[in-house]
Amino acid sequence: MAEVPAEWTAPTPPRGLPPVTAVPEQAGSHTPDPPPYLDLSTVALLGKARKGPSTGWRKWLYRSSGGLVDAGESPRAVRHDQLVAQVQTPLRSCYRIAMLSQKGGVGKTTITATLGATFASTRGDRVVAVDANPDRGTLSQKVPLETAATVRHLLRDIEGIDSYSDVRQYTSQGASRLEVLASESDPAVSVAFSAEDYGRTLDVLERFYSVVLTDCGTGMVHSAMSAVLDKADALVVISSGSVDGARSASATLDWLDAHGREDLVRTSIAVINGARPRSRRSDRKVDLDKVVDHFTRRCRAVCQVPFDPHLEEGAEVDLARLRPATSEALLELAATVAQGFPGVRQPTLG
Repeated sequence: MAEVPAEWTAPTPPRGLPPVTAVPEQAGSHTPDPPPYLDLSTVALLGKARKGPSTGWRKWLYRSSGGLVDAGESPRAVRHDQLVAQVQTPLRSCYRIAMLSQKGGVGKTTITATLGATFASTRGDRVVAVDANPDRGTLSQKVPLETAATVRHLLRDIEGIDSYSDVRQYTSQGASRLEVLASESDPAVSVAFSAEDYGRTLDVLERFYSVVLTDCGTGMVHSAMSAVLDKADALVVISSGSVDGARSASATLDWLDAHGREDLVRTSIAVINGARPRSRRSDRKVDLDKVVDHFTRRCRAVCQVPFDPHLEEGAEVDLARLRPATSEALLELAATVAQGFPGVRQPTLG
């Protein structure tokens, strides 16, 4: 029987086998480098799946040809994907958005709810909207009511709130995953909501939510407004397509300018809400192009949200019931807001 080499039965060293050192090349000889290990990622092993176009005749042609003819995505689909990617920009800390208007009836609460719902349904993190209206706000009516708790109850129990599940007891959530923290239904109580109260509320929410929208009242001198403006990362000013709506929105910017908030005005976003389409330019009673031009000169961006029958109902917001043009306008508004996220360069989405 042949003798077994000693190295076959030798114990493994406690610190592992010594590394193999490369043999110095001799003159005139060349040893090729060993091939690298194969990447075992999903893409490397399975390849990138071909999806083909997602909409329209391009999708039909791709499927009917068995995938042999791929005309690529339409420009509209490409832009939609760009907007979605912008909205999904990661956030390392809470981003706070103040929704303002000095005039009631322009759809400020509706824009708050739909913008928040668009963020919540598109992003993968938590989004909450706070009703800071002192005159019995209606933000809680935009989602199914899950609790009778309000911001006042949250403040009362604030010392015992240590986790997201604790906060969730005070909010209501819609199908979009947007959560709403309601205001007091009794105006006599809600008037007492002070700047300190808002600051304490925000201290809790920004621990558990990536985006916080604040639906402010129409009064710019309300006690909580100073705290809202101090802590806001972005300002969205809502106007209707009417003359008085545009004037009120412009007056809101004037007030902010006059009270040392020029930085907020310069980076603000103006929203012209509920503009009805006209078949002919001569049918328009208000020249929206001039309204857009006015706010473009004062704000970082201007977005238009068209009239939508579902939103006119004034009930709970269901994104699935919106017209495609409305959904796309809200996605563009959310992407425009997201361009202001910390560390994000101002991309061109057009």
